[in-house]
Amino acid sequence: MSFIQSILMGIVQGLSEFLPVSSSAHLVFTSNFYKVFKGIEIVQQSNEEVFFDIMLHLGTLIAVLIFFRKDVFEIAKSLFFACKSKDFTDHKAKLGLYIIIGTIITIVLALPINDVAEHLVYHPALVGGLLILTGGVLFFSEFLSKRREEKHDKLDLKKSIWIGLAQGLAVLPGFSRSGWTIATGLFTGLNRETAAKYSFLLSIPIILGASMVYPLVKIDIAEALSYNWEYIIIGTIVSAVVGYLCIKYFMKFISKFSLNIFGWYCIIMGVFTMIFFNIYQ
Repeated sequence: MSFIQSILMGIVQGLSEFLPVSSSAHLVFTSNFYKVFKGIEIVQQSNEEVFFDIMLHLGTLIAVLIFFRKDVFEIAKSLFFACKSKDFTDHKAKLGLYIIIGTIITIVLALPINDVAEHLVYHPALVGGLLILTGGVLFFSEFLSKRREEKHDKLDLKKSIWIGLAQGLAVLPGFSRSGWTIATGLFTGLNRETAAKYSFLLSIPIILGASMVYPLVKIDIAEALSYNWEYIIIGTIVSAVVGYLCIKYFMKFISKFSLNIFGWYCIIMGVFTMIFFNIYQ
């Protein structure tokens, strides 16, 4: 890993985690483009590379926690008192409950297909194909949203389950987590701001869990001490800063503009990477 690579990967993760363009796909593309241009064979990632990816996601988790710190605090407080009193009528408590339900649904769906997701990391051309499908989902969600007369901010159990399923599918690189969850929110009738906000809040338990579980299960402490921690920390900080700015401006963007621009980007990027890696891999 080089200094430039750590900066580049941090920027890519910070931008693509919250934009509906698949952060996992872009990390796959960036890493493998780098290997191709350096003449390095595209083979299985080292434990350090996988750990670096986890840390980059931790950076974007820090970004979403800082940006939505008031919401996170109020939701946690309301949920605590609701559990204590067994009264879940409060709006914030319900939102916390829906985040928990959505997370459970995500885990149930994601675990069985996680091996497939890890295998796809070494096949960037296939990831490009999945990114094209994400573009189609974004276009379709905008089409249905425009045809729907009423859009609201009422999240319920059914919607949280559907959005949790969408997040579970997005364990596959190329299926954008934010794209699929926001699109599913629009499918179910949520307005754009509510769909985006719930998508970002729903990412917190999953990223936090992955950041804690993977190092405990997969990483040997003695091995981890040999990692290039300077570059890992730099990449994580860059990911957090870029991620925060991305959330800030994307929330303003989605309230006024269509997701179709991201749909076009996903399709163009997907076609390009399929062609490129079919030639060079």
